[in-house]
Amino acid sequence: MARKPTRKTFDPGARGPLNGVRVVDLSRLVAGNVLTLQLADFGAEVIKVEPPEGDTLRSWRVKGVETAWKVYSRNKKSIALDLRSDAGRAIVCELAKSAAILVESFRPGVMEDMGLSPDALHELNPRLVILRISGWGQDGRYRHKPGFGTLIEGYSGFASMNGFADREPVLPPMYLADCMAALNGYGAVLVALREVEINGGKGQTLDLPLFDPLFSMLGPQAANHRLTGEVKVRTGSRSTNAAPRNVYQTKDGRWVCLSASTQGMAERVLVKIGRPELTKDPRFATNIERVKHGLELDEIIGNFIAARDLDENLRYFDEAGVTIGPVYDISQIVQDSYVLERESLIEIPDEEMGELPTHPVVPRLSGTPGALKSAAPRVGQHNEELLKPLLGAEEYDRLCASGAISKGKKK
Repeated sequence: MARKPTRKTFDPGARGPLNGVRVVDLSRLVAGNVLTLQLADFGAEVIKVEPPEGDTLRSWRVKGVETAWKVYSRNKKSIALDLRSDAGRAIVCELAKSAAILVESFRPGVMEDMGLSPDALHELNPRLVILRISGWGQDGRYRHKPGFGTLIEGYSGFASMNGFADREPVLPPMYLADCMAALNGYGAVLVALREVEINGGKGQTLDLPLFDPLFSMLGPQAANHRLTGEVKVRTGSRSTNAAPRNVYQTKDGRWVCLSASTQGMAERVLVKIGRPELTKDPRFATNIERVKHGLELDEIIGNFIAARDLDENLRYFDEAGVTIGPVYDISQIVQDSYVLERESLIEIPDEEMGELPTHPVVPRLSGTPGALKSAAPRVGQHNEELLKPLLGAEEYDRLCASGAISKGKKK
């Protein structure tokens, strides 16, 4: 019988270390939602301000289910406002007065056109931390361009390095630029929040293009190019820094990944595949030479691995202390004993699916852990809870009738 992930329940009363931090989230799609998920998981009150048709992330459906929204928007609250209306924008201003953080991902200039510029918001709340997500930044020649991660993944140099030399550059099969920006932005807003709360400083505006974080992760490529005049070539799964490092196919058609980035580990690999003499071979005795002769080394290691099935390879190399692991797809991950025992995959209650498999709160903090408080909200689910006390019952009802406040509508 197939094992299932541990089922976790929601605890609406849970309090995390960011309890009391109000976040107004005007962002759309991935980067902003991943960023505010981190804040929400650790206790911040994240208020998603959605248009009447809902965040565009909701349109990423599988069999009619908003799986991406459900995974990235748990622990959040939703209000639905028509920001084309004066009343809708006025409500954002009212929310900003009590917020610690405001996140937006409109094209540069849109917030200004709506009367919601950083200067205007800081007039209302000088302590407000404003994070502005875009593709290319709030200034510069490309500020007008749409902020799609695909363009950044190509422009930043990532795609040119990814893939095989005899084939086209390869874009990542997931939203890499968005997620890198989200995690950078998560750290940045907490730095800015500390400046306000601990150091007695003022709020500030954070300019977070998707380009900068991904480009920074390419590390010393510019320095290497200046020294050598060379452009990093695509090497598939091989590394230009250390060898051996690659994926290898097993006898039963599966794959393993192996890395030996230290001298001791490389020598151990050669000994354990029954070729100890290669540790003295000039082609393989040092890391520099192993990288130069990587194809030859891969053939030797690949032949050893190809003679054994996946389980046999993993067992043999694990016992030998060699850094090897399986190359899994999601069908294997959801059944893996390590993943399930560590609860790196859990299930949470879901109205449509019954149980939604997803990641837990990451990372794990021993003293101030995050918590699962609530499922991802429906469009406008928290309109009344949040806006009626803010506006008063009569004004709330009037704005609902006018459409400035919405209960959501189908796209």
